[in-house]
Amino acid sequence: MGQIVFIPRELDPNEPRVAASPETVKRLAGLGFDVIVEKGAGLGSRIPDQDFAAVGAVIGKASDAGRADVVLKVRRPADAELKGYKSGAAVIAIMDPYGNDAAVAAMAKAGITAFSMEFMPRITRAQVMDVLSSQANLAGYQAVIDAAAEYDRALPMMMTAAGTVPAAKAFIMGVGVAGLQAIATARRLGAVVTATDVRPAVKEQVQSLGAKFLAVEDEEFKAAETAGGYAKEMSKEYQAKQAALTAEHIAKQDIVITTALIPGRPAPKLVSAAMVASMKPGSVIVDLAVERGGNVEGAVPGKVVTTENGVKIVGHLNVPGRVAASASLLYAKNLYAFLETMVDKTTKTLDIKRDDELVKATMLTDGGRVVHPAFAKAAEEPRTEPAAIPATTMVAEAADAKPAAKKKAAAKPKGTA
Repeated sequence: MGQIVFIPRELDPNEPRVAASPETVKRLAGLGFDVIVEKGAGLGSRIPDQDFAAVGAVIGKASDAGRADVVLKVRRPADAELKGYKSGAAVIAIMDPYGNDAAVAAMAKAGITAFSMEFMPRITRAQVMDVLSSQANLAGYQAVIDAAAEYDRALPMMMTAAGTVPAAKAFIMGVGVAGLQAIATARRLGAVVTATDVRPAVKEQVQSLGAKFLAVEDEEFKAAETAGGYAKEMSKEYQAKQAALTAEHIAKQDIVITTALIPGRPAPKLVSAAMVASMKPGSVIVDLAVERGGNVEGAVPGKVVTTENGVKIVGHLNVPGRVAASASLLYAKNLYAFLETMVDKTTKTLDIKRDDELVKATMLTDGGRVVHPAFAKAAEEPRTEPAAIPATTMVAEAADAKPAAKKKAAAKPKGTA
């Protein structure tokens, strides 16, 4: 009998995704693993048990996790699940460790070797394993679909005998993977799209998708990107200038989608309550960062809030899970591609090379210890979650931006739109 890979049903009732697909189960079997899929694990992603069984998986129960050498999950295992794992098992999932030091320490205590997929380095070799990109891509798409569902008008311009329906104006804040897909989707649906980001490299990408770019393009802007391709946290002075530029722009938009996240920090506040108040009734804001505190003042996790002036603020949780059938297929491929690098092709057994750059980047716990350098002291020195920069300093008030627009041109922040 070969080593066992176990695919559980996610315990979180708000998590419909699954960590395997019939395709990856078949490929795991080809690597030499015996695959057990918990009964009903794929139902939320439209994958019935018989589809897994047809490619060689055994349909089992939650207690089968105790026999597994490898556990593939979507979310970090809960304490109840950890108690059922055998010591030394490799557990691969989206671990969300920031601000969850106790949970990281619990995984170490359980003796598992835990890998956090969101720490996968953004290098050529690991592109196929990049869960942040695969899931953010779908989140950007779904954000536009959710916005269109809440917006009670057509998005494209329509010329009819009875008159012309104007195109909706959409503004995308943050042009990472999610933002780029949001731009592309909004454009396909016929909206007039503008976008902003603090990284100068994305300007050309925005324009290539047919959108217009909006930013304060000063010296700080030109250096506003980390070596890993993430946005840097900008100075308060830059934030104020950028906010003054965007505040007046937001007031004219029908749809705003915010996607800004900084790894390891609460989401930066980009849209103030005054900005929301400046928007037209019926406008829609979708906050994709709501699970990390949100980019928008007034966003409520898991809720669609309608403000006094008739603006809807959409704060859906687990947006990739809203298209679970697609998200699971991509996520399963991410997991398989990573696990394959840790399999000895000769013996067909798990062989974790701890000096491999992918392993070093993603391994959280091993041998009863927290080993990731960012969390190694989690057990004895719990990490203090940094405070989010408040909207009063992060963004300019919309009311303050309007008078500024009346001043002479030299006093207005320079930008392109």
